[in-house]
Amino acid sequence: MSRTRCAWARNPLAIAYHDREWGVPVHDDRVLFEFLLLEGAQAGLSWDTILAKRENYRRAFDGFDPAKVARYGMAKKRSLLADAGIVRNRLKIDAAVINARGCLTLQEDFGSFDRYLWAFVGGQPVQGRRRRPAEVPSRNEVSDALSKDLKGRGFKFVGTTILYAFMQAVGMVNDHTSDCFRHRTLAR
Repeated sequence: MSRTRCAWARNPLAIAYHDREWGVPVHDDRVLFEFLLLEGAQAGLSWDTILAKRENYRRAFDGFDPAKVARYGMAKKRSLLADAGIVRNRLKIDAAVINARGCLTLQEDFGSFDRYLWAFVGGQPVQGRRRRPAEVPSRNEVSDALSKDLKGRGFKFVGTTILYAFMQAVGMVNDHTSDCFRHRTLAR
């Protein structure tokens, strides 16, 4: 039986990600940090590139443990810049460390990174009603507000477009097109 999926899920890795993860509400601080780091790494690249490197990122960034990443010094950053398994961009690697520290601060201030993030959508996923991929926005008022707030807290690589993609990935917004088999499941 053939399933109708969002148009972007075209290769086996993207299909598996789409069918199992994309748009599923995430409330685990480590996984939220993972997606924040990966969405920042994706800036200027395709998501397929990042998906193909995801396991390398898990290894290189200590399972996306923000407490460990926050302690990375110059030696660790140099080793990351030499790691062909990830995107070797100094600004993105620096941003990962800065954002890990910011996540730890948000955990202290709000009790969890999850609580901070989900407050921007009232604790419930925003349900998109898109029929065609062209109707899916690249940003919205919530991603604008979240971007502004995170930037004000010193976070890097958190522009509104990056954060909208992050919100889609972690289920803060359900942007599966209405004909996609995942839309109805995640709308419940």
